[in-house]
Amino acid sequence: MALLAELTHRCPLQCAYCSNPLDLERASAELETEEWLRVLRESADLGCMQVHFSGGEPTARRDLDALVEGANQAGLYTNLITSGVLLDEARIARLVRAGLQHVQLSFQDSQADNANRIAGFAGHAKKLETAAQIRAAGLPLTANFVVHRQNLDRLDLMIDLALKIGAERSEIAHVQYYGWALKNRAAFMPTREQLERATATVEAARARLEGVMVIDYVVPDYYAKRPKACMGGWGRRFLNVTPSGKVLPCHAAESITGLAFENVRDRPLAEIWDSSDAFNRFRGTDWMPEPCRSCARAEIDWGGCRCQAFALIGDAARTDPACALSPDHAVVVEAAAAESSSPAGDFTYRNFAPRALRS
Repeated sequence: MALLAELTHRCPLQCAYCSNPLDLERASAELETEEWLRVLRESADLGCMQVHFSGGEPTARRDLDALVEGANQAGLYTNLITSGVLLDEARIARLVRAGLQHVQLSFQDSQADNANRIAGFAGHAKKLETAAQIRAAGLPLTANFVVHRQNLDRLDLMIDLALKIGAERSEIAHVQYYGWALKNRAAFMPTREQLERATATVEAARARLEGVMVIDYVVPDYYAKRPKACMGGWGRRFLNVTPSGKVLPCHAAESITGLAFENVRDRPLAEIWDSSDAFNRFRGTDWMPEPCRSCARAEIDWGGCRCQAFALIGDAARTDPACALSPDHAVVVEAAAAESSSPAGDFTYRNFAPRALRS
């Protein structure tokens, strides 16, 4: 259904919950413009309807305008996921001319001081300026908020901010613990009470703002009873291409050591999707252990998250420990209880940010 095109790992922000891998790709390894244009055409031929340009910070690529135009020519719906800090009015206008159809703009908090501290970069004011320019250009806007114990108490203010900047949609996603976020889990883990208040805040806002703004809400796995259908199931609906051209079933899949991911520089995208060992390893239900295999939800949650099972248990083929039926469920229960009640502590930033911005 969709391609997540991670154009680069370069980014001026240093967010401590960043979904990029701990080993970041260098600019010298990135796909060239013509290689990305081929990937976009091949993804459309494969059946993708949408491309989400992401990073790092995708606007760090000087050829983004050409890539948006190429995606548009291939018939793909184009969405830009950005921090907004490298955009200006002229660049936005060029992207609109190239055919950009939607922007997701990230925020770390409703207040500048804490937002800048979480991002490791003083960019909140620039984000607000960019939001106004995006709306002035006539582009639909989604405000993305990653929430956690260090900003959840201002969730109502974040929703108000999304309204103020003219967002038609807001995505409120609790930190998901992979990569940098897993490294900083103790700093981000909310208490159950915080989670319950946040959920109540979202439900009230949805009722109040029906017909005005759509609110998507992603809860943390560590307080779940059943796992989420990660990416709609491994190798079922989505694919991800990294800056260097590796093709993944999800953005965190490289964290599973022992799986070899093929590269678009070596093989057509459709062949990788259809027949690569990595995509077929956890596709469908035949790979599932018990209790997943006989579970009524086997084709609903598709066994949950393979990256989470590997990160927490060391075995990507185990039942996702987020599931209450998993023999390893105590791992997430105990981690949530211990870390949400401990001092929040400092962040390990994606890259080491100036100490003045640290907690």
